[in-house]
Amino acid sequence: MSELFTAESIISLLTLTFLEIVLGIDNIIFISIAANKLAREDQAKARNIGLILAMAFRLLLLMGISFVISLSKPFTHVDSGWFKAALTGQSLILFAGGLFLLYKATSEIHHKLEGVPEDPAAGPVKGKTTISSVVTQIAITNIVFSIDSILTAIGLTQNVTVMMIAVILSVVVMMFFAGPVGRFVNEHPTIQMLGLAFLIMIGFMLVAEGAHLSEVIVFNQPVGSVPKGYLYFAIAFSLLVEFLNIRLRKTQPPVQLRSYEGQPGRDGIV
Repeated sequence: MSELFTAESIISLLTLTFLEIVLGIDNIIFISIAANKLAREDQAKARNIGLILAMAFRLLLLMGISFVISLSKPFTHVDSGWFKAALTGQSLILFAGGLFLLYKATSEIHHKLEGVPEDPAAGPVKGKTTISSVVTQIAITNIVFSIDSILTAIGLTQNVTVMMIAVILSVVVMMFFAGPVGRFVNEHPTIQMLGLAFLIMIGFMLVAEGAHLSEVIVFNQPVGSVPKGYLYFAIAFSLLVEFLNIRLRKTQPPVQLRSYEGQPGRDGIV
Protein backbone atom coordinates (compact mmCIF):
# COMPACT_ATOMS: atom_id res chain seq x y z
CA MET A 1 0.00 0.00 0.00
CA SER A 2 2.87 2.37 0.72
CA GLU A 3 3.82 2.20 -2.98
CA LEU A 4 0.45 3.75 -3.89
CA PHE A 5 1.28 7.01 -2.12
CA THR A 6 4.56 7.70 -3.87
CA ALA A 7 4.77 10.67 -6.23
CA GLU A 8 5.29 8.35 -9.20
CA SER A 9 2.20 6.26 -8.37
CA ILE A 10 0.00 9.32 -7.84
CA ILE A 11 1.09 10.84 -11.16
CA SER A 12 0.50 7.49 -12.88
CA LEU A 13 -2.96 7.23 -11.26
CA LEU A 14 -4.01 10.72 -12.35
CA THR A 15 -2.65 10.20 -15.86
CA LEU A 16 -4.33 6.82 -16.25
CA THR A 17 -7.65 8.08 -14.88
CA PHE A 18 -7.64 10.95 -17.37
CA LEU A 19 -6.62 8.59 -20.15
CA GLU A 20 -9.39 6.12 -19.28
CA ILE A 21 -11.95 8.94 -19.36
CA VAL A 22 -10.70 10.15 -22.75
CA LEU A 23 -10.65 6.62 -24.15
CA GLY A 24 -14.11 6.10 -22.68
CA ILE A 25 -15.64 8.95 -24.69
CA ASP A 26 -16.39 6.63 -27.61
CA ASN A 27 -17.89 4.14 -25.15
CA ILE A 28 -20.17 6.81 -23.65
CA ILE A 29 -21.27 7.88 -27.14
CA PHE A 30 -22.26 4.33 -28.04
CA ILE A 31 -23.95 3.67 -24.68
CA SER A 32 -25.97 6.90 -24.92
CA ILE A 33 -27.14 6.16 -28.46
CA ALA A 34 -27.89 2.51 -27.69
CA ALA A 35 -29.86 3.45 -24.54
CA ASN A 36 -31.75 6.03 -26.59
CA LYS A 37 -33.75 3.15 -28.10
CA LEU A 38 -35.43 2.51 -24.75
CA ALA A 39 -38.21 4.33 -22.94
CA ARG A 40 -36.93 7.25 -20.90
CA GLU A 41 -37.47 5.49 -17.57
CA ASP A 42 -35.20 2.62 -18.70
CA GLN A 43 -32.38 4.66 -20.25
CA ALA A 44 -30.54 5.46 -17.01
CA LYS A 45 -30.66 1.80 -15.98
CA ALA A 46 -29.20 0.68 -19.32
CA ARG A 47 -26.43 3.32 -19.16
CA ASN A 48 -25.44 2.33 -15.63
CA ILE A 49 -25.42 -1.37 -16.49
CA GLY A 50 -23.30 -0.62 -19.55
CA LEU A 51 -20.72 1.34 -17.57
CA ILE A 52 -20.62 -1.26 -14.79
CA LEU A 53 -19.99 -3.90 -17.45
CA ALA A 54 -17.21 -1.72 -18.86
CA MET A 55 -15.59 -1.54 -15.42
CA ALA A 56 -16.04 -5.29 -14.85
CA PHE A 57 -14.47 -6.17 -18.22
CA ARG A 58 -11.48 -3.94 -17.55
CA LEU A 59 -10.92 -5.31 -14.04
CA LEU A 60 -11.17 -8.90 -15.29
CA LEU A 61 -8.68 -8.16 -18.05
CA LEU A 62 -6.29 -6.59 -15.55
CA MET A 63 -6.49 -9.71 -13.36
CA GLY A 64 -5.61 -11.75 -16.44
CA ILE A 65 -3.04 -9.31 -17.72
CA SER A 66 -0.81 -12.06 -19.14
CA PHE A 67 -3.73 -13.17 -21.34
CA VAL A 68 -4.24 -9.62 -22.58
CA ILE A 69 -0.56 -9.30 -23.48
CA SER A 70 -0.71 -12.63 -25.33
CA LEU A 71 -3.46 -11.22 -27.56
CA SER A 72 -0.92 -8.87 -29.14
CA LYS A 73 1.31 -11.76 -30.29
CA PRO A 74 0.78 -13.28 -33.78
CA PHE A 75 -0.75 -16.75 -33.80
CA THR A 76 -0.68 -17.33 -37.58
CA HIS A 77 0.78 -15.82 -40.75
CA VAL A 78 -0.98 -15.38 -44.07
CA ASP A 79 0.86 -14.92 -47.35
CA SER A 80 -1.11 -15.18 -50.60
CA GLY A 81 1.17 -13.01 -52.70
CA TRP A 82 -0.94 -9.86 -52.91
CA PHE A 83 -2.10 -10.12 -49.29
CA LYS A 84 0.13 -10.66 -46.26
CA ALA A 85 -0.72 -10.54 -42.55
CA ALA A 86 0.42 -11.73 -39.13
CA LEU A 87 -2.89 -12.21 -37.34
CA THR A 88 -3.22 -11.56 -33.61
CA GLY A 89 -6.13 -11.96 -31.22
CA GLN A 90 -6.15 -8.23 -30.53
CA SER A 91 -6.26 -7.29 -34.20
CA LEU A 92 -9.16 -9.66 -34.95
CA ILE A 93 -11.17 -8.32 -32.01
CA LEU A 94 -10.55 -4.71 -33.07
CA PHE A 95 -11.40 -5.52 -36.70
CA ALA A 96 -14.65 -7.29 -35.79
CA GLY A 97 -15.57 -4.54 -33.32
CA GLY A 98 -14.96 -1.88 -35.95
CA LEU A 99 -17.22 -3.65 -38.44
CA PHE A 100 -19.89 -3.97 -35.75
CA LEU A 101 -19.77 -0.23 -35.03
CA LEU A 102 -19.94 0.59 -38.76
CA TYR A 103 -23.01 -1.64 -39.11
CA LYS A 104 -24.79 -0.33 -36.02
CA ALA A 105 -24.13 3.35 -36.77
CA THR A 106 -25.26 3.03 -40.39
CA SER A 107 -28.42 1.10 -39.48
CA GLU A 108 -29.26 3.66 -36.76
CA ILE A 109 -28.85 6.56 -39.20
CA HIS A 110 -31.15 4.76 -41.66
CA HIS A 111 -33.79 4.15 -38.99
CA LYS A 112 -33.79 7.72 -37.67
CA LEU A 113 -33.99 9.31 -41.13
CA GLU A 114 -35.78 6.79 -43.37
CA GLY A 115 -37.20 4.20 -41.00
CA VAL A 116 -40.81 3.11 -41.34
CA PRO A 117 -42.99 5.20 -39.00
CA GLU A 118 -44.76 3.22 -36.34
CA ASP A 119 -48.53 2.82 -36.51
CA PRO A 120 -50.09 2.42 -33.04
CA ALA A 121 -53.24 0.91 -34.63
CA ALA A 122 -51.19 -1.88 -36.19
CA GLY A 123 -50.49 -3.45 -32.81
CA PRO A 124 -47.12 -4.34 -31.22
CA VAL A 125 -44.05 -4.01 -33.42
CA LYS A 126 -41.93 -7.10 -33.86
CA GLY A 127 -38.41 -6.80 -32.55
CA LYS A 128 -39.24 -4.27 -29.87
CA THR A 129 -36.07 -3.05 -28.21
CA THR A 130 -35.55 -4.39 -24.68
CA ILE A 131 -33.02 -3.61 -21.98
CA SER A 132 -31.42 -7.04 -22.45
CA SER A 133 -30.85 -6.47 -26.19
CA VAL A 134 -29.35 -3.03 -25.57
CA VAL A 135 -27.11 -4.35 -22.78
CA THR A 136 -25.97 -7.17 -25.09
CA GLN A 137 -24.91 -4.64 -27.74
CA ILE A 138 -23.15 -2.55 -25.08
CA ALA A 139 -21.35 -5.66 -23.78
CA ILE A 140 -20.05 -6.50 -27.26
CA THR A 141 -18.56 -3.04 -27.75
CA ASN A 142 -17.22 -3.02 -24.20
CA ILE A 143 -15.05 -6.03 -24.99
CA VAL A 144 -13.42 -4.13 -27.86
CA PHE A 145 -12.99 -0.86 -25.99
CA SER A 146 -11.76 -2.62 -22.83
CA ILE A 147 -8.97 -4.52 -24.57
CA ASP A 148 -7.81 -1.38 -26.38
CA SER A 149 -7.94 0.63 -23.14
CA ILE A 150 -6.05 -1.92 -21.04
CA LEU A 151 -3.29 -2.42 -23.60
CA THR A 152 -2.81 1.36 -23.68
CA ALA A 153 -2.67 1.49 -19.87
CA ILE A 154 -0.09 -1.31 -19.75
CA GLY A 155 2.20 0.87 -21.83
CA LEU A 156 2.14 3.57 -19.13
CA THR A 157 2.59 1.57 -15.95
CA GLN A 158 3.10 -2.00 -14.76
CA ASN A 159 1.37 -1.41 -11.42
CA VAL A 160 -1.87 -3.39 -11.69
CA THR A 161 -3.32 -1.87 -8.50
CA VAL A 162 -2.89 1.64 -9.87
CA MET A 163 -4.55 0.59 -13.12
CA MET A 164 -7.51 -0.94 -11.24
CA ILE A 165 -8.04 2.20 -9.15
CA ALA A 166 -7.82 4.35 -12.30
CA VAL A 167 -10.44 2.18 -14.03
CA ILE A 168 -12.84 2.44 -11.06
CA LEU A 169 -12.38 6.22 -10.74
CA SER A 170 -12.87 6.79 -14.47
CA VAL A 171 -16.08 4.73 -14.56
CA VAL A 172 -17.46 6.62 -11.54
CA VAL A 173 -16.77 9.92 -13.35
CA MET A 174 -18.37 8.61 -16.56
CA MET A 175 -21.46 7.37 -14.65
CA PHE A 176 -21.85 10.86 -13.22
CA PHE A 177 -21.76 12.50 -16.67
CA ALA A 178 -23.49 9.74 -18.69
CA GLY A 179 -26.97 10.92 -17.64
CA PRO A 180 -26.56 14.58 -18.68
CA VAL A 181 -24.80 13.51 -21.88
CA GLY A 182 -27.61 11.07 -22.70
CA ARG A 183 -30.33 13.67 -22.09
CA PHE A 184 -28.48 16.26 -24.16
CA VAL A 185 -28.11 13.79 -27.02
CA ASN A 186 -31.82 12.88 -26.87
CA GLU A 187 -32.92 16.53 -26.98
CA HIS A 188 -30.75 17.55 -29.96
CA PRO A 189 -31.18 15.52 -33.18
CA THR A 190 -28.05 16.99 -34.74
CA ILE A 191 -26.00 15.71 -31.79
CA GLN A 192 -27.50 12.26 -32.37
CA MET A 193 -26.41 12.36 -36.01
CA LEU A 194 -22.96 13.62 -35.05
CA GLY A 195 -22.69 10.86 -32.45
CA LEU A 196 -23.53 8.24 -35.06
CA ALA A 197 -21.03 9.83 -37.45
CA PHE A 198 -18.42 9.65 -34.66
CA LEU A 199 -19.18 5.93 -34.28
CA ILE A 200 -18.54 5.46 -38.01
CA MET A 201 -15.19 7.24 -37.61
CA ILE A 202 -14.34 5.12 -34.56
CA GLY A 203 -15.38 1.96 -36.39
CA PHE A 204 -13.13 2.85 -39.32
CA MET A 205 -10.29 3.63 -36.91
CA LEU A 206 -10.70 0.21 -35.23
CA VAL A 207 -10.70 -1.58 -38.60
CA ALA A 208 -7.56 0.28 -39.66
CA GLU A 209 -5.93 -0.34 -36.27
CA GLY A 210 -6.73 -4.04 -36.47
CA ALA A 211 -5.22 -4.27 -39.95
CA HIS A 212 -2.18 -2.26 -38.85
CA LEU A 213 -1.53 -4.47 -35.80
CA SER A 214 -1.74 -7.53 -38.06
CA GLU A 215 0.88 -5.92 -40.31
CA VAL A 216 -1.48 -6.28 -43.26
CA ILE A 217 0.14 -5.63 -46.64
CA VAL A 218 -2.14 -5.35 -49.69
CA PHE A 219 -0.42 -5.20 -53.10
CA ASN A 220 2.84 -4.30 -51.36
CA GLN A 221 1.18 -1.40 -49.54
CA PRO A 222 1.17 -1.67 -45.72
CA VAL A 223 -1.99 -0.54 -43.92
CA GLY A 224 -1.32 2.32 -41.52
CA SER A 225 -3.16 3.28 -38.36
CA VAL A 226 -5.28 6.38 -37.74
CA PRO A 227 -3.84 8.51 -34.88
CA LYS A 228 -6.49 8.89 -32.16
CA GLY A 229 -5.51 12.52 -31.67
CA TYR A 230 -6.84 13.31 -35.15
CA LEU A 231 -10.09 11.54 -34.34
CA TYR A 232 -10.61 13.34 -31.03
CA PHE A 233 -9.80 16.69 -32.65
CA ALA A 234 -12.47 16.08 -35.31
CA ILE A 235 -15.00 15.15 -32.60
CA ALA A 236 -14.16 18.19 -30.46
CA PHE A 237 -14.26 20.59 -33.44
CA SER A 238 -17.60 19.22 -34.69
CA LEU A 239 -19.15 19.52 -31.23
CA LEU A 240 -17.84 23.08 -30.85
CA VAL A 241 -19.45 24.08 -34.17
CA GLU A 242 -22.74 22.44 -33.18
CA PHE A 243 -22.77 24.11 -29.75
CA LEU A 244 -22.40 27.46 -31.51
CA ASN A 245 -25.26 26.54 -33.86
CA ILE A 246 -27.45 25.55 -30.91
CA ARG A 247 -26.83 28.91 -29.19
CA LEU A 248 -27.53 30.87 -32.39
CA ARG A 249 -30.73 28.94 -33.14
CA LYS A 250 -31.97 28.13 -29.64
CA THR A 251 -35.39 29.69 -30.36
CA GLN A 252 -36.01 27.41 -33.35
CA PRO A 253 -37.52 23.98 -32.64
CA PRO A 254 -35.32 21.12 -33.91
CA VAL A 255 -36.54 18.55 -36.42
CA GLN A 256 -37.76 15.24 -35.00
CA LEU A 257 -35.97 11.99 -35.80
CA ARG A 258 -37.82 8.70 -35.86
CA SER A 259 -37.99 7.12 -32.42
CA TYR A 260 -38.44 3.57 -31.22
CA GLU A 261 -41.58 1.99 -29.87
CA GLY A 262 -42.39 3.21 -26.40
CA GLN A 263 -39.94 6.09 -26.57
CA PRO A 264 -41.47 9.59 -26.60
CA GLY A 265 -39.90 12.29 -28.69
CA ARG A 266 -39.04 15.78 -27.52
CA ASP A 267 -42.68 16.80 -27.60
CA GLY A 268 -43.92 13.60 -25.94
CA ILE A 269 -45.19 12.03 -29.18
CA VAL A 270 -43.99 8.52 -29.97
